[in-house]
Amino acid sequence: MHDLGLEARQFVRAHPNGVLSTLSKRLGGMPFGSIAPFMLDHQGRPVILISTLAEHTKNLDADPRASIIAHPCADDAQAAGRVTLVGRASRLADKDAPGSRYLRYLPEADGYFGMHDFFFYRIEVEAVRFIGGFGKIHWIAPADFAPPANSLEQAEPGILAHMNADHVHNLRAYCAHLHGVQAQEVSMVGVDTDGFDLRADGRLLRIDFAAPVHNAGEVREALVALAQQCREQA
Repeated sequence: MHDLGLEARQFVRAHPNGVLSTLSKRLGGMPFGSIAPFMLDHQGRPVILISTLAEHTKNLDADPRASIIAHPCADDAQAAGRVTLVGRASRLADKDAPGSRYLRYLPEADGYFGMHDFFFYRIEVEAVRFIGGFGKIHWIAPADFAPPANSLEQAEPGILAHMNADHVHNLRAYCAHLHGVQAQEVSMVGVDTDGFDLRADGRLLRIDFAAPVHNAGEVREALVALAQQCREQA
């Protein structure tokens, strides 16, 4: 199931908007759905920024069981892939630790981040349902969905600083040759075991590595290989 776990993880990384389902405190445990932008952390766990005043936050504080479904906005929703992550959510004590990364991915949340009643909640994944299209339906073990052990949480800030200062030409090439996007303003906003994300003229673009990486050295090798691929296509 490891290949399916990787495929499901790549899918979730590429679709960071979903529906959060909680158990309603007000309605005696009835299912309650709400829109929830999120990011995956370096251990593959969904992180969301929510207000203590929100109905879903009250639900989670009363009962931490939840699920979040990631899916594309497709014309044929039944034919499109989707991944449901099921687990238990808890409030993170340190609001600042995930803050800078979250805001790189979701800069529109900047106004909320500074408010005293907004906190990060993280879902510890206990089950994964992956529907990759018609007939491709699987339950995936959490261990298979989880990324391999890696040091990228510590290495990420340095990688971003280096790429955004010295290799913007490569970032533009990735956009052009891997997404068909001719971008003027482009920056790398995040890197993980499976790939990296670029913000190109305001649009978030996901690029997967050929295979998972584990440290800064392997990230460099993967980025060099992608740059070479782009040059060959030019």
